[in-house]
Amino acid sequence: MKYHENYYHQNDVIKLGKLLTSKTEIQHILRAWAAISLAFAIMLSGTHFSDLFSFNFSQRFLYTLLTAAITVGLGFLLHELGHKIVAQHYRCWAEFRADNQMLALAVIMSFLGFIFAAPGAVMIAGNVNARKNGLISAAGPLVNLALAMIFLLLIFIFPVAGLLGISYYGFIINSWLGLFNMLPFGNFDGAKIFRWNKFVFGTMIGIAILLMVAQNFLFRI
Repeated sequence: MKYHENYYHQNDVIKLGKLLTSKTEIQHILRAWAAISLAFAIMLSGTHFSDLFSFNFSQRFLYTLLTAAITVGLGFLLHELGHKIVAQHYRCWAEFRADNQMLALAVIMSFLGFIFAAPGAVMIAGNVNARKNGLISAAGPLVNLALAMIFLLLIFIFPVAGLLGISYYGFIINSWLGLFNMLPFGNFDGAKIFRWNKFVFGTMIGIAILLMVAQNFLFRI
């Protein structure tokens, strides 16, 4: 049995090829996905508390919620999967755990037009030095930055009505997630990357800032 497999209970483990997960992790991922999709939908649709029971709210919001669920689903799930794959590559146990308080805060703050996007974190156990920890941490934001650039290209390559909304939201959400997770303090990915390699940190946060700036120019087109 590999080192990281020792952390799983036999009746909880789920094997997806070489990737190990569990029923517990899947429950936490679904909970965080639902809450963060709701938060982004509220913010992006400009919903206020007074709109909650209006007909206009239901039509506008449901479309935004569906779009947010798709784009947040990709950004959030692949972000956490990036951490997990690299961690398990180094024979570490790695599982996502949702933070219920931060999820509630994200939903509440979304009514104010801002999201503190810290839905939880991938918990890691194993023999990890500064370099490995930096690489594991960098995997998540790199996924978001790559997705943001892909969605940006889709905006110009396939400007089709239905796909355009998804591309716009995908670009906005992944740019934001990429920059937010690069904050160089606390338990954010950026803090671990900064301690490991300041050049890598500077390059990644520079790209994230450029993508955020690009949003302003994009909305003027």
